[in-house]
Amino acid sequence: MKTLILGGTREARELAAIASGEQGFDIVSSLAGRVRDPLLPVGAVRVGGFGGVEGLRKWLVDNGIEAVVDATHPFAGSISANAAAAAADLRLPLAHLRRPGWSAQSGDRWIRVPDLAAAAKTVGELGDRIFLTIGRQGVGAFAELTRPWFLIRAIDPPAGLLPPRHELLLARGPFALEDETRLLADRRIDVLVTKDSGGDQTDAKLAAARSAGLPVVMIDRPPLPEGAAILENVAQVWDWLRSAAE
Repeated sequence: MKTLILGGTREARELAAIASGEQGFDIVSSLAGRVRDPLLPVGAVRVGGFGGVEGLRKWLVDNGIEAVVDATHPFAGSISANAAAAAADLRLPLAHLRRPGWSAQSGDRWIRVPDLAAAAKTVGELGDRIFLTIGRQGVGAFAELTRPWFLIRAIDPPAGLLPPRHELLLARGPFALEDETRLLADRRIDVLVTKDSGGDQTDAKLAAARSAGLPVVMIDRPPLPEGAAILENVAQVWDWLRSAAE
């Protein structure tokens, strides 16, 4: 069964490694191409956008795709919506692989907000030294905040406008708790801003913020399309794929 994995996440790479080694499966992984040096999955890989729903639908037909797994980042809302629309048009089986979001623990001081704009409105009321861990996209939402100082951590440099007072830290997770604790102390951070990505690759910052008693502005995930089949881990998706192939 020829399967498209919309990837870029650790789970997508794990699924590609499993499925590519199984007889009867022909796997193609697709990466958005937003990171200059991405971690590549096993097997065939394409990089770049599809051109909206119409472009994705055409690509699926032209390449004989029989099933689609959306294993993109929880905040890749556009491609998830496009995948749902294209798969529905072609009556292809589609599963969304989404790791569970983070849950607040005792001692956490989380302020949940629906989007980047709300996060930008909130941080100015909480502190003067902000640790921004939202990736390189969306940093422009904070560009008009002239009073706070921002530590911006991303894999690649953000494009577009940045807050006038900032330090750019280029790094790729996972991050150790002791390193995150040291970073908060060294930069005198008093507010953390992050997306509810879930997983254990970057959750050490939350434990460090909890220990330091810092507020965390937590940006909620965009909703998946109505009626989406949501699976939480690679094992569930692999079972689903095998059932779809029968």
